[in-house]
Amino acid sequence: MESVARGGTRWKRFAVVMVPSVAATAAVGVALAQGALAASFSVSGQQAKVSVDRLDGKGFVQYGTIDTVHGGKKVPVAVSAFKSAELRGLCQSVVIPVPVFGDVSVKLNAGNNGKVVEAKNLYIDLDQLDADATFKNINIGVSANDTSKGPGLKDGDTVLPGSFAQEADEAVLTGVKQTSWATSAGTFKLSGLSLNVAKGKNECF
Repeated sequence: MESVARGGTRWKRFAVVMVPSVAATAAVGVALAQGALAASFSVSGQQAKVSVDRLDGKGFVQYGTIDTVHGGKKVPVAVSAFKSAELRGLCQSVVIPVPVFGDVSVKLNAGNNGKVVEAKNLYIDLDQLDADATFKNINIGVSANDTSKGPGLKDGDTVLPGSFAQEADEAVLTGVKQTSWATSAGTFKLSGLSLNVAKGKNECF
């Protein structure tokens, strides 16, 4: 079974239970460029913009939870996870406001000119994404505690017992544009890495 979806989703009111829709499913799974971080941590409070030409993922799961921003603020996120993923045409950008000096942009590119970015046990905390998505053998409405296709719940994530989740054997996403709070990965290989720091706003999209 394959499911194809196109769309963008903004969680203004997300709570801990995911909205059961294919559009929400398409809106998960792609913030894959923030590096390999610890499994459980306080997020910085700054979001990254990430674009990907193509993502090929295996062992996909999506569920909802709450992240804690440095200082204690709580933010609702959709967590999508892959057992393994390959990305082509990856771009990540973060704009850092510096007092007096102004904005400073950090921009990363990888997986271009025939090279591929590889990740394993990848978890992405995001709140908005636009993409074309195709899922193979998808289950929508699975209990988050009982998913079996993906790598399981991330250490430190809390979900309501029996809360809504979605899973698939494989996921292919193209034309990805998304904003994320954090990403964790067991391994994250950035082939053809290029990093640029510049004054002002220099974002992926």
